[in-house]
Amino acid sequence: MDGRVGTSSVSGVTYAPAVDGYFEKRGLVRSAGFWGLWGIGIAAVISGDFSGWNFGIDVAGWGGFVVATAIVAIMYFGMLFSIGEMSAAMPHTGGAYSFGRAAMGPWGGFITGLAETVEYVMTTAVVVFFSGQYADSITSTLFGVSLPAWCWWLIIYGVFLAINAAGAEVTFKFAMVVAIISLGVIVIFAGMALTSSAFDLGKLFDITPDAGQSTFLPHGITGVFYALPFAMWLFLGIEELPLAAEESHTPSQDIPRAGIWGMVTLVVSGALVVVLNPAVTGSAALSTSGEPLLDGFRAILPNSDLAAVLSAFALVGLLASTQGIMYAYGRNIYSLSRAGYYPKVLSLTGTRKTPWVALLAGAVIGVVALFLVQYGAAEAGSVVLNIAVWGAVIAYVLQMVSFVLLRRNFPDKPRPYTSPTGIPGAVVAGLLALTILVGVMLNPDYRLAIIAIAVVFAIGLTTFALWGRNHLVLSPEEEYALGGGDDPAAAPRADARLDEPERV
Repeated sequence: MDGRVGTSSVSGVTYAPAVDGYFEKRGLVRSAGFWGLWGIGIAAVISGDFSGWNFGIDVAGWGGFVVATAIVAIMYFGMLFSIGEMSAAMPHTGGAYSFGRAAMGPWGGFITGLAETVEYVMTTAVVVFFSGQYADSITSTLFGVSLPAWCWWLIIYGVFLAINAAGAEVTFKFAMVVAIISLGVIVIFAGMALTSSAFDLGKLFDITPDAGQSTFLPHGITGVFYALPFAMWLFLGIEELPLAAEESHTPSQDIPRAGIWGMVTLVVSGALVVVLNPAVTGSAALSTSGEPLLDGFRAILPNSDLAAVLSAFALVGLLASTQGIMYAYGRNIYSLSRAGYYPKVLSLTGTRKTPWVALLAGAVIGVVALFLVQYGAAEAGSVVLNIAVWGAVIAYVLQMVSFVLLRRNFPDKPRPYTSPTGIPGAVVAGLLALTILVGVMLNPDYRLAIIAIAVVFAIGLTTFALWGRNHLVLSPEEEYALGGGDDPAAAPRADARLDEPERV
């Protein structure tokens, strides 16, 4: 039932007031402070230090990958400053969709939200894929037990669906614990690598250069271009924090701070891994590994089961990101569903006030995607990774466009936090994201990822045009956008400390 009484049309879409009890069935609980937000942000990203990033060395060499990583870090800082400003001004669970909706209308909001759905659902699938590889290597070495890849996928999804459905307080506490453990594993690895006889900085440059190229850039400048998506894997997901706005006690203060300090943490941890991991294994050997940190422990401790034991702790880093990114896609799908862009059943929260239907739906899509790619194409991890990256950069470009539009169209709108880089920072971040988008598009190895994204967007836009745009609900994000943020009753208070999100 849509509650069609009193419907109104704006910008080619139709809104209906929510029926009685609609928002009560879709409530969230405020549970997170600064450290909870920092933890969920680190947890979402930290798997990038454990796997996936190393494929960038294969296409660019170590030097080319370092250049790509520096470029991507600049993009993320500029983006986080901009997102921090928008999230403080619009503290809704919608995140990227909310920003796009306020700046570009319902269609812009839907496209931005859909891109972020693809990003987080596919990122979770990538992390589960690599987690399964790590877990199987560990159990095979220690116990002689090996399971088919799909068994690991189902086990990992099942465990983390249960954790995420247990309640927001459990989710944030668990994320903070596994984030700290994961960082601890990286520190231990760094200490062992620096004191190991296997450590040799010359190994960073052991990839044979192409004709006319150097050992620093063995595949030339073009390799740097192709390495950008893999460099993103060291930071992808930290931008999810605005999705926690309705579960944060003081979102206008804590979300921008947690994002920036989380990024600083990730730059340090990423630098340790990018330098030390190939320095003990060799760049050539590491460039195609599905379990790079495990290979690093093996190089430090050859012919020892202790490497597998240590790697069991390294697996925590991958599982941390399963937790963090699953949280993100659950809230993203929830917010779009609550507003009517997706089927409304996906925003039901149940007694524990967690969007369990959205979480389950994202898991089903992720498992299906892994089956299709794993058993229908080679290099499954890389293909799904690039689907996730392509969805991410589309969302990044649209969010930076939204920032510029909101700054120019609403210069006097209250902004509890202001980006120190302003419009120039957003423009630079947006252009770099667009460069990565083109890089993925031009790389012939990832045409399958592009086709998959194109199919998803074609289906999504067609469905919204034919059905979704006539069934929207005045959710907090929608009322805030329609009111231009000027009516205090049209949005939750940024500094509210409530057990339940405010009704709009």
